[in-house]
Amino acid sequence: MTQIDRTLKTKSEALRTIRPLTIKELAARAKYRTLEDVFAAAFDEMRPAGRMTVTEAAEEFTRIGSAGGSKPWLLSTTPYLKLPQDVLTSLEFQGMIFVGPARTGKTVMGLNWITHTVKTDPADMLYVHMDRENARKWSKGDLDRYLMASTAIRSEQITARQYDNTFDKTFKSGMRFLLTYPTASNLSGITVGRVMFIDYDRSPSNDNVDGEGNAYDLGSMRTTTFRRFAMTAAESSPNPNKEITDPRWMPSSPHEAPPIKGIFELYNRGDRRRWQWCCPECDNWFEPDFKLLDWNNLEDPMEAKESTTMICPHNGCILYPWQKDEMNHYGRWIREGEYIEPGRDGETKTRPGMKVTRSTIASFWLKGPAAAYQDWGNLVEKYLRALKTYNDTSDDGPLRKTITTDQGNYYIPYSRLSEIAPETLKAKAEDWGSTPENPTVPEGVRFLVATIDVQKSAFDVQVNGFTATGDLVVVDMFKIRVSLRENNRGERLPIDPAAYGEDWARIEELVMNQTYELGDGSGRRMRIRATVCDSGGREGVTGHAYNYWRTLKRRKDGSHRRLILIKGDTVKSVTNTPEAQTRYPDASQKDQFAVAKGDVPVVFLNSNKLKDRVSLLMHRRVSDEGETGGLIRYPDWTENWFYSQLTAEVRTEKGWEKTGKRRNEAFDLSYYALGAVLRGRERNVPLMLFEWDRIRWDDPPFWAEEWDDNELVFKPTGAAEPEPEFKSKKTAGRPTMAELAERLG
Repeated sequence: MTQIDRTLKTKSEALRTIRPLTIKELAARAKYRTLEDVFAAAFDEMRPAGRMTVTEAAEEFTRIGSAGGSKPWLLSTTPYLKLPQDVLTSLEFQGMIFVGPARTGKTVMGLNWITHTVKTDPADMLYVHMDRENARKWSKGDLDRYLMASTAIRSEQITARQYDNTFDKTFKSGMRFLLTYPTASNLSGITVGRVMFIDYDRSPSNDNVDGEGNAYDLGSMRTTTFRRFAMTAAESSPNPNKEITDPRWMPSSPHEAPPIKGIFELYNRGDRRRWQWCCPECDNWFEPDFKLLDWNNLEDPMEAKESTTMICPHNGCILYPWQKDEMNHYGRWIREGEYIEPGRDGETKTRPGMKVTRSTIASFWLKGPAAAYQDWGNLVEKYLRALKTYNDTSDDGPLRKTITTDQGNYYIPYSRLSEIAPETLKAKAEDWGSTPENPTVPEGVRFLVATIDVQKSAFDVQVNGFTATGDLVVVDMFKIRVSLRENNRGERLPIDPAAYGEDWARIEELVMNQTYELGDGSGRRMRIRATVCDSGGREGVTGHAYNYWRTLKRRKDGSHRRLILIKGDTVKSVTNTPEAQTRYPDASQKDQFAVAKGDVPVVFLNSNKLKDRVSLLMHRRVSDEGETGGLIRYPDWTENWFYSQLTAEVRTEKGWEKTGKRRNEAFDLSYYALGAVLRGRERNVPLMLFEWDRIRWDDPPFWAEEWDDNELVFKPTGAAEPEPEFKSKKTAGRPTMAELAERLG
């Protein structure tokens, strides 16, 4: 008997031992028990799609998952979403843009569109998140919870592994749901009728995807085959870090958004709809905006939060937070060029002399006070706390975030609201008894920091004072033009920082060891605590700067700690980089002649952030009571070039840029000083530490005390001035090296 015969015999014997299934058992195992079941299932698949709006489908089929189970999605919670999401299936539009703050429920709008597509009109969909990681998180989070909770949608999904993964899901109708992120390859080579961009403004690449244009346009190109059945949508809250391209912009029409790339740019392409409420007191319609909130000018954030109301802009009616849901229920979207007659049932009409904006894109802009999950009091509290941070530290980060993300509005930095004129700065110059020949330190200055900008044939120097009230005080300004080198006729040669290392020694002689008379007439003087010097520029400057710092360090007298080399950070576009950060540049581990060997600390400055602060200081004024705080101050003998240099740059979308060929040294020297004194605590950095914004002025360090107790203040005894003594609180009272040497003979 062959092997095949043996195998067949074994199988036949095995089959004879299997008990045949009964009819009842066969029916239980079958998907379709009768022939009628087969026909019924086939006809069910052939049933025409139901005619439902996105909102109707969402209320019937969408379920929102939570820790305690799931609950139906209700329009009554977010009534302002009805029109934007119903537009997604309109044949009149090929685009939909929704601008709104956080906590509006706008993310669910995208899920509701999936619900409508799966249940009533299957078609491939492409959803685009801000980047790969956030796309993955959204898929594993919001999308998975939605599918698990919405059983009617889940039942339509093919859940086999090859059809259900993080970025690709397939349904029984043949519909595919694709999730991706903005790259040129991801937004090309595919044809799909429906595209949704999630949190559009949060992706830095959306404005220009791999040099091929903005993401919205690339996405809409995928839908052109479907013509009037195509739809490309985008939703987002405004990005706090996107800059306005024209700070002097004024709207040319009531509903226009400012010229800011991203979601606002897309909104302006559409018909520009705004959400309006009907005042329950006077029946007039208005747009709910943060500027209409009132908190009785209370300064305490919690007290302001508890007393917040809204003032009707028509008749001053007082509206309370508990009325928000009712006003949202009767709210309406109004296109640009329209208005509503008074009354909840008022007729929508065209404004006299205006045309209603027409577009193939329906665009919507909702403000923070109308957001379902935002509380008016919370908006006010966040705003007041952010405003206090801004006033105390000039840091506008929290203010940017709350105005854009919470209030759903755009933010224009104060530094960009207007270009300050040199004449305006000159009018604010002060007379504190200082002269060009004898510059003095005004009352209130606690310590001095000199800043140096390296030029082709000079060192530009500015001596800056800092007060306990947040003032930057320009005490002196001058140039070092002449070196100690001589020609064959014995004449001093010009400074050449890029070519001659010995020229850098003039910094210690004329800057680091400089002292200034106090303005109180006591004859006392104040030493410079630290000198900040630019280490970039022409070829050769960096090498000589590093070598000069090494020379000071080899002396072992601590002078190297008083010289801080700085460099403007080249990554200007990264808004979250620190204002000042110390690094040890290391050009090469193998090249023994490399300039940077990882041994010289250099403070890298975020020039845009620091220049924003200087600009804010320039815009502030001394109060009518003569009080100061957060100002840039300068003596009245300052020449016109100083004011011209302070205003030589303007804030653009790319950052601060010079206008024409104007010089900007004074502006640079001022932000160098801020960068040095705001630098945070860092380990093993042999540089003077300031942390000016964190000093406890009721118990300051010795070098920041008032003049009578300040270790940098001294009264000259005779012609020679004593050597600088820089003591910390831990070493206070100990003899200096010079004193110790004298005692030892």
